[in-house]
Amino acid sequence: MDKNCHVEPLQKTYSARQLQDADRAVLSIGGMGCENCARRVRNGLLSLDGVYAANVHLNLALAEVFYDRARLSTHALEEAVRSAGDDGHHEYHARLIAAE
Repeated sequence: MDKNCHVEPLQKTYSARQLQDADRAVLSIGGMGCENCARRVRNGLLSLDGVYAANVHLNLALAEVFYDRARLSTHALEEAVRSAGDDGHHEYHARLIAAE
């Protein structure tokens, strides 16, 4: 693994109420090759104001996102995944599978 690929996980706090009331989206993620890629995608999602939690599963190529639909569209979630790879070395893409 290239030492320049290391990614520190972003930490975000949320209340139990926020998570309980959150909308849920499942995204299919393409382009991830390692755990650092999954962290990079997760960080990209968590950096959005209105995302409370995100779980990225490398082995399933999926992301489960808990967010506020009144503040963010699913398109914004897909764009955050794409932008997570805007470093010239990584390219990610997302497609909405389900939204609740």
